[in-house]
Amino acid sequence: MRTRSLLAAAAVAVSVAAVSQPAHAAGPAVRITKIYYDSPGSPDNGSNKSLNGEYIQIKNTTKKAVSLKGWTVRDDTKRSDHVYTFGRFTLGAGKTVTLRTGRGKNTSTTLYWGRSGGTLAYIWNQTKDKAFLRNASGKLVDSCAYNSSRQDYKIC
Repeated sequence: MRTRSLLAAAAVAVSVAAVSQPAHAAGPAVRITKIYYDSPGSPDNGSNKSLNGEYIQIKNTTKKAVSLKGWTVRDDTKRSDHVYTFGRFTLGAGKTVTLRTGRGKNTSTTLYWGRSGGTLAYIWNQTKDKAFLRNASGKLVDSCAYNSSRQDYKIC
C-alpha cells in the first residue's frame, strides 16, 4: 500500500512539474544573428574594403521564404542616413543575408548599403551601438546591442 502511495505521489509530482515548466518564447522568424562592427585593419580609413568589413547578418529561421521588401535596418543614432531599406529581396528558408556597409554588387546572400565617403561612412560604432530590424509596417522584428571595445563583433 505504501509503495502505491509513493508511486501515485511521484506521478502527481511529475505531472505538476511538466505543467509548471515555463514556456520558452519562440524567437523572431527573421532575426539579427551577427554584427561585425569593427572592420579589420588599423587605422580604419573608410576605404570601400574597410567599409565592407563592417556588416550585419540577418537569418530567416523559418521553413518558408520571406519577402523583406520595405524592411529596414538601422543603428541607434536615429540619423536618416543610417537607415537601410530593403528593395525587392526574398530571404530563402533557413538562409542568411549579409548586409555590408560599403558598395558592391548585390547577390542572393550579400547586399550592400552603398555607403562611401571616408570614415564618416561607417554605420556601426566601434564600441557601443544597437541594431534594429523592422518589417515593412515599421514593427520592430528584432534588435541586437553591443557594448565592448574588446571584441570586433557580436553574435546576437
